[in-house]
Amino acid sequence: MAKNAVKTIWYCTECGADSPKWQGRCPQCGAWNTMVEERAPSKTAVGAPVRGMRSERPLRVSEIEAGTEQRIKMPSGELNRVLGGGLVAGSLVLIGGEPGIGKSTLVLQNILAIKSRRILYVSGEESASQLKMRADRIGRTADNVFIVCDTVLESIFSHIEEVKPDLLIVDSIQTIASDAIESSAGSVSQVRECSAQLLRYAKTSGVPVLLIGHITKEGSIAGPKVLEHIVDAVLQFEGDRNYLYRVLRSIKNRFGSTSELGIYEMCSKGLREVTNPSEMLLCHGDEALSGVAVGITVDGIRPFLIEVQALVSTAAYGTPQRSVTGFDSRRLSMLLAVLEKRAGFKLAAKDVFLNIAGGLKVNDPALDLAVIAAILSSNIDTAIGYDVCMTGEVGLSGEIRPVARIEQRLMEAEKLNMRRIIIPRGNLKGVDTRKLNIEIVEVGKVEEAIRALFVND
Repeated sequence: MAKNAVKTIWYCTECGADSPKWQGRCPQCGAWNTMVEERAPSKTAVGAPVRGMRSERPLRVSEIEAGTEQRIKMPSGELNRVLGGGLVAGSLVLIGGEPGIGKSTLVLQNILAIKSRRILYVSGEESASQLKMRADRIGRTADNVFIVCDTVLESIFSHIEEVKPDLLIVDSIQTIASDAIESSAGSVSQVRECSAQLLRYAKTSGVPVLLIGHITKEGSIAGPKVLEHIVDAVLQFEGDRNYLYRVLRSIKNRFGSTSELGIYEMCSKGLREVTNPSEMLLCHGDEALSGVAVGITVDGIRPFLIEVQALVSTAAYGTPQRSVTGFDSRRLSMLLAVLEKRAGFKLAAKDVFLNIAGGLKVNDPALDLAVIAAILSSNIDTAIGYDVCMTGEVGLSGEIRPVARIEQRLMEAEKLNMRRIIIPRGNLKGVDTRKLNIEIVEVGKVEEAIRALFVND
């Protein structure tokens, strides 16, 4: 009986570490209650090369030919920007995001526009007819794109041998399972083994592989954390499904920068690139409204102007409310305390509602000045002109601290025809402003910013 007993191993769903017995806390990553029990894989099966994959002999460093990275240019310029110039040959790229955010649509509309390469699209979630309906909605078709619906890893490699693609898409990695492992698809061992086999295929064949994955409720890639270490690049597709805008950002990229991001707009015919997000995020009304301020934020290395909306009213129920959308609520509490202590505005007995227009989530501290301006504008019911923008971090003593990439922020403000910009004092060191056709106002304290906004106008 003991010889026929099924051996099991406990895996951590966060980092993929294994243990022979259950533990309340993972010994590797320290996460609590993340150990799950799975059947132990066969020693002869795990790591064995799959049919259709060739092995390589060891080479001396002097024998290896040094060459430039060959990249496949994607039709989407925003996707190329985030990838670092395109897909690198032999790379393994993971695109993650919430269900229904548009991951499959983004990939499908890009591969249907590539006419010069053979592409194999492996779908484990949708049928071929469903993908055809999506292609018809996008309005594109291609004879060089082959679609197969399969979830068995060994069968997928058989299709690869038959098609011999130049690009492989797997949608999604959580639905693929190998017959060599006796556990269900999406488990820690299956995700790790299938990803490792696909990585080996990509490196030995030189064919780039694009994986699509889901994210958990906490916002991380579903499956073990080791999956993010296996792949060459991790792209996260995010956004609020109640809004039209989607942001594609790079979390990890071995072949490019992780500071780039791409912005898309969801339309009836798929995703449309937003080359100038500042124009999309700003209100172009003729009449200026109180409680609205325009700030300049930088996400990665890309600056854009964003509208900050605030509403300050008397607390009707005794206890003041603090409602925040798209901004850090703790930072808002700090800014309100600065206004109370340093500027003398009594806001403790008032409701404060703050919203970042467009459904974006902003973590840039340079937006502090715009948040304060919007709150004060609503409090005194005085509008700030749409041709005035600002950037600056607010400290606890009420000082306006310098921000990074001030030159890019100034150029973005001028491109959007802003008349005046308020920036921290001393932030222009080494910056040539002679070619800029915009009025620059430098402030060092919150009081100076208030006078520049509401007194000098």
